[in-house]
This record gives sequence, C-alpha cells and structure tokens, in this order.
Amino acid sequence: MAAGSASRKVIYAALAGNLMIAVTKFAAAGWTGSSAMLSEGVHSVVDTSNQLLLLYGINRAAQPPDEDHPLGYGRELYFWSFIVALLIFSLGAGISIYEGIAHIRDPVHISDPFVNYLVLGASFVFEGATFLIALKEFNKTRGALGYIEAVHVSKDPPSFLVLFEDSAALIGIVIAFFGTFAAVQLNMPVLDGAASIGIGIVLAATATFLARESKALLIGEGARGRTMRSIRQIAAEQPGVERVNDLVTVHLAPDQVVAALSLEFKDELNTPQIEQAVAAIERRICQQHPEVSRIFVKPQSIGTRDQRAPPVATASA
Repeated sequence: MAAGSASRKVIYAALAGNLMIAVTKFAAAGWTGSSAMLSEGVHSVVDTSNQLLLLYGINRAAQPPDEDHPLGYGRELYFWSFIVALLIFSLGAGISIYEGIAHIRDPVHISDPFVNYLVLGASFVFEGATFLIALKEFNKTRGALGYIEAVHVSKDPPSFLVLFEDSAALIGIVIAFFGTFAAVQLNMPVLDGAASIGIGIVLAATATFLARESKALLIGEGARGRTMRSIRQIAAEQPGVERVNDLVTVHLAPDQVVAALSLEFKDELNTPQIEQAVAAIERRICQQHPEVSRIFVKPQSIGTRDQRAPPVATASA
C-alpha cells in the first residue's frame, strides 16, 4: 500500500480519537489521583504527537526531487517513523514507568474509581474503533502472511505503526482498569503504580519492535522477491539481452523504488539498438511496477563483471 489516502485515513482516525481520549484521561487523572490513568493520558498525548509526525513525514516524502535530493524525499517517511518509535519509548514508556515508581513510593488513594472506569470504558471503545480501521487497511495488503511477517515485509510504516500503537493502547487500558480495580478493592493503592509500570513495559516492548522495523527501512531495504524476479524476467526477455548480471533495488518510500540493472547485450548490437532495448526495458518495468521511480541500466559483459567484487544479495522475502 502506498503512503497515500489509505495511510492518511488511518492516521486521521487515530489522531481524532487520541486527542479526545487524552483530554478525558487527564481530567479523570486530576479528579481521581490515579497514576495508571495519568500514564494512560501521557500515552494518548504521545500517540497524538506521533500521528502528527507521521502526517508530516508523508507530506515531506511527497516532495518532488530537487538539485540537493535528486532521488526525492521519500525516506523522510522512514525517518519520522523511526522518531515516532523513539518517542513511544522515551516519553510513553519512560514517563509511565517513572510515574509508577513514584506512586509506589508514595501511594495515593483513588478518590472516585467510577470516573476511571467510565473514562477507560469510553477510551476502549474509541481505541477499538481506530484499531479496527487500521486493521482493515492493513489486512488489504498482508494477504496470507501472518501479522508479524507482514510487518517485516511491509514498506509502509504508517500502516503498521498505528496498528501497533492502538494494540498497545488497548492493552494499556485493560492494565489500567485492573490496576484501578485491584487498588480499590484490596485497598492497596500501590497496585495503581504497579499498573502504570506495566503500561510502560508494554509501550517499551512495542517501541522496540517498531524501532527495529523502521530502522531497517531507513537503512535501505530492497524490493520484495516477486518484484525482483519480475524485473529480472522483463530484462531477460528483451530481445538483444544476453543475460542479466545483477539487479539491485532500494525502497526510498512505500511507492518509490530505485532499480539498477547490469545487463550483457549481444555483441552484434550497436549503440542505437542498445539504447532502444534499454528504453523498452524501462517502459515495461514502469508499466508493470509503477512504484519503480528510477531505473539505471549498465551494459556490462560477464568478463568485466567478474573482475570486481561479488555483489551483495538484495532480494527480500
């Protein structure tokens, strides 16, 4: 899925939901003195900021190439996705764990737990609706793959960042509910702080996973295996091509791929014929794979190729 209307739809839904939830949670935390509710409010603020950063990244990635960035700004999306993962870890998890430890050391009785239950219930409904929207959009692209595998091969961070944020949010709400309930029923306010730490651990685990996936895209991942095979086949089927030596692809954005081909042409071809063959290859690749935005073809005999170091394999599953 391209980082376009589908990703924006998911992000806008999450942004609206988290903004309303954050205000409600902070009001409830101030009224009841609940540490877990305060952590949930911080979590919602971080999520709201993250959606704004993802929207900014999508807009920046759509900027056209210029003299300083001849291949465009596609990787801005991957950069800001990585920043989002860091924010979840540093702000979301960090503040939640800090608040939990502070309330364990100095427990505060929850004054009106019913307010917490009401807010958490409403938050679960809002987060659940956003989660279902994100899940529906993600399922359109994952096919028969498992969720973790689909995230691993995905080149569109917003599609899975929002999904995992909402998953962590739903788990956090459940933890906050049971923390509040246990603290009140057992008259042990320390359990409210423990719930806050639990929320922080969930956020830290989620952020670590998302940071790893975003980092891989930021460094540079190749196109999927079937795309690589298709490009090789197109080049190999072109009349005048003796063999395909190498193919290197790199994703600059979900819908921006750079492909570099090393081809050996038949000896009898002259320069105009090679140029025509290259143009035909480029045309067919762009027709079948619109996401390929740049194609570089290097005519190279097998003997010349063997004189250099072996190429690094770039095909991904």
